[in-house]
Amino acid sequence: MGSSSSYHVEYPKPPPAIPPAKPAAPASVAQDSPFQNCQSCRWLSGSTLIGAGAYVFVVGLRAKNREFPMLPGPIAQMFLGVSVACWGAVILADPKKKSHQG
Repeated sequence: MGSSSSYHVEYPKPPPAIPPAKPAAPASVAQDSPFQNCQSCRWLSGSTLIGAGAYVFVVGLRAKNREFPMLPGPIAQMFLGVSVACWGAVILADPKKKSHQG
């Protein structure tokens, strides 16, 4: 019924792959970074985190005191508050002594 004809179609070849550039070596902690934390920034962020953690802890403590059965929500909220406050204390303590005066 129909005629069958076959012909060869050439598709354009994709360009050769460009080799990826060599990745730069990651900056080590020992090298000086232009984004070091100054002491005033460390005090501001650390004290803010301690205050926020204390607030979250107190709100969870109030919710716990209002409920007769102990629910996991206020306990998790108190744990989160203590964790945030500890994070702020670590920032204030500067255990690796990365900050500089300035």
